[in-house]
Amino acid sequence: MNGRVLLERYEAGLRGLARKNRLRTLSSRSGLDFASNDYLGLARSKRMADAVAAALAAGTPVGATGSRLLRGNDPEHEALEAKAAKFFGAERALFFGGGYVANFAVLTTLPQKGDLIVLDKLAHASAHEGARTGRAEMTEAAHNDAAAVDDAIRAWRAKGGAGHAWIVVESLYSMDGDRAPLGELIAVADRHDAFLFVDEAHATGVLGPDGRGLAHDLEGRDNIVVLHTCGKALGASGALVTAPRVLCDYLVNRCRPFIYATAPSPLMAVAAATALDIIADEPERRERLARLVALAGKRAGKLGLPASGSQILPIIVGDNSRAMALAQALQARGFDVRGIRPPTVPEGTARLRVSLTLNVSEDNVSALFDALAEEWERAR
Repeated sequence: MNGRVLLERYEAGLRGLARKNRLRTLSSRSGLDFASNDYLGLARSKRMADAVAAALAAGTPVGATGSRLLRGNDPEHEALEAKAAKFFGAERALFFGGGYVANFAVLTTLPQKGDLIVLDKLAHASAHEGARTGRAEMTEAAHNDAAAVDDAIRAWRAKGGAGHAWIVVESLYSMDGDRAPLGELIAVADRHDAFLFVDEAHATGVLGPDGRGLAHDLEGRDNIVVLHTCGKALGASGALVTAPRVLCDYLVNRCRPFIYATAPSPLMAVAAATALDIIADEPERRERLARLVALAGKRAGKLGLPASGSQILPIIVGDNSRAMALAQALQARGFDVRGIRPPTVPEGTARLRVSLTLNVSEDNVSALFDALAEEWERAR
């Protein structure tokens, strides 16, 4: 058989994406950073680099060499987990290779057959993938609508649902920059003897006391599981699941993405542990970021655009082509702003995702909005 015939359906799929202005390509880093999740500027932290260098000099291996249950369980992993559990106020923490796999791992392992997962419609793709793949029944609830979550659980019970419900949300949403109503959601969880699983990916390090996240006052409860990624504000890589000890023990015994995966590099455990120290020791980083958020919100308001109140500022354009053209125009002027299109965001809500980090200054933020005002007018 001609090899081209085998590849034709994939080429056709790519052509279809191109027609919809949804074809993705990889591009190099360039320009001022308004695209990354390095909110506190820790990815190039000298303190973290020095800690990793010292660990290497002391004999810490680059690779874990195996799964945690074989020979891949290093002292650095256990030290990070102990520090994270204490820092976030949980009984135990478990270190995974990344946020995507951690979301997938939790939702394919802890919710059991006969349970119900109620997932916020705008939760991360990894949560949707895990919920669809796991053994529990799954339904979506309207974004940030605690009443809709409550209704979904009640409807499931009325139809004979007898297991436990799992409410799955992000605390700070990655594409909208808005916050989940955690107080209302924990009340729903308590009312229904349900679990609340909170993805703190974009809040960890930035929000809450000492950067402990928006769910900080809920951690340590029996019905709370929290995900803290290490590759965003913490400037490293990997993810920490914090939960009651019995749930972490269950993950160690039953979670296939944990059991059968090579453990994360112990050097990343050192980096993440150092990042936790930095965010506790250097509150001025969060203060500087808050000033950038306030400035960006003020400048957005002058353009008639809503402010999110967080370091994630979406500028809704609507049309895919126009969103990408605006992003390319800003990139050409030295601002690394990325366009976000469906299916990452809902149809008709293509946008610029402006990410504020300590890798830019207040002058850089002002210059970005000056350029945006000009390019927005040209694109009308």
